[in-house]
Amino acid sequence: MQITPVEAHALPPFQWLKKPVVDGPPAQRDPAVVERVSQMLRGIERGGMDAVRAYAQELDGWSGALEIEAAELKKSGDALPPDVRTALEMGYERTHRFAAAQREHLTDFETEVAPGVVAGQRYVPVSRVGAYLPAGRFPLLASAFMTVNVAKTAGVPTVLACTPPSGEHGAHPAVLYGAHLSRADRVFALGGVQALGAMAFGLLDEAPVDMLVGAGNAFVTEAKRQLFGRVGIDLLAGPSEVAVIADDSADPVWVAADLLGQAEHGPNSPAALITTSERQGREVIAEIERRLQSLATRDIAGPAWRDFGSVVVVDDRAGAVAVADVMAPEHLEIQTGDDDYYLENLSNYGSLFIGSWSTVAYSDKGIAGTNHVLPTGKTARYNAGLSVSRFLKPLTYQRAAKEGTAFLAPAVERVSAFEGLAAHGVTATLRIDRIGRTSGAFDDIPPALRDRL
Repeated sequence: MQITPVEAHALPPFQWLKKPVVDGPPAQRDPAVVERVSQMLRGIERGGMDAVRAYAQELDGWSGALEIEAAELKKSGDALPPDVRTALEMGYERTHRFAAAQREHLTDFETEVAPGVVAGQRYVPVSRVGAYLPAGRFPLLASAFMTVNVAKTAGVPTVLACTPPSGEHGAHPAVLYGAHLSRADRVFALGGVQALGAMAFGLLDEAPVDMLVGAGNAFVTEAKRQLFGRVGIDLLAGPSEVAVIADDSADPVWVAADLLGQAEHGPNSPAALITTSERQGREVIAEIERRLQSLATRDIAGPAWRDFGSVVVVDDRAGAVAVADVMAPEHLEIQTGDDDYYLENLSNYGSLFIGSWSTVAYSDKGIAGTNHVLPTGKTARYNAGLSVSRFLKPLTYQRAAKEGTAFLAPAVERVSAFEGLAAHGVTATLRIDRIGRTSGAFDDIPPALRDRL
């Protein structure tokens, strides 16, 4: 979330109270990771399931069954504390409800662009999706809600899910229960590059998937990048990011807690405060340092704040918007006395959390309903998060009747001649000749074109 000198030159006056130690955003691509992933994908493509199983044994110590049977999946919730199970069910239901509402607003349509000429669009789901459900040191229990669930809500017929193997169930029971609630068709205890390769190359007794989705570590992200083109992907997510815009009305204790709430995702997770109050900025810095002394995840959140944390003071709300739009953070909280101004004027963010009572964690766990698979590394300038629409292809079609020829063919004939594309022009000329250039069918076309027939 660093602001480069070029970007800063275009911004209104601002003051750093804390600059990131690391100059620029955290590296997204390590050459060693790139080479290792390339080697693994080549090996999996050539060696098939033998290579997949070999990597599962080498990297995860797993030699058991790869597929989680439907009966095991169904009872995975029994291994969870009742309150956790209830919270997961709530997260699934709300994420499904929001995704269903998104789908309802994507409607097929037709429109007559000229007499006798109809153009239309249909939303058609992709056929097969592979979802990766991470389960490392901190398993993200809502991941299936954001990927498998949203894909099924979009109408995708087949959704496979892979999650790293662990324990007697073959995988983390809470992750499995999330996949079960989300209606995954098949679930596999398979992690990392080998999971993505198996789904993309069609090695799981299934045809290759059309699309890979889901978060993961640097190896998973690099595998998605290298497989893109063979399959579609959701996005290339880097370290989790958060920014908060706050003024004097915000509680610095809450602001500090929300910044650390995302910094604990990883030691290279940027956390930024943009404020119109220097007092607010200094109080937040002091509160963060106080909280880090006793935070259970200070070994992660501490380096993230030290190396990638920042506090920027601006003169006014317009300056805050300008700085936030340059940062284009994954998560952006608004804790001000004029929240609606920011909703109306901000342009670049993955997802917006409006008001002091909204915190990123509500979405992270699926409880707020919106998707947490979001753009990072300033890609929110041109990209949006995962949603129902990403699994739907807006397919267009055209239907031209005989009477529509007069409104299409003459212009196509003339443009094709100017371009020198003779065969294009012939397709229009044949249809004009079938009607007859002197027929009344051309009476209503624009005079400039009619005179050239």
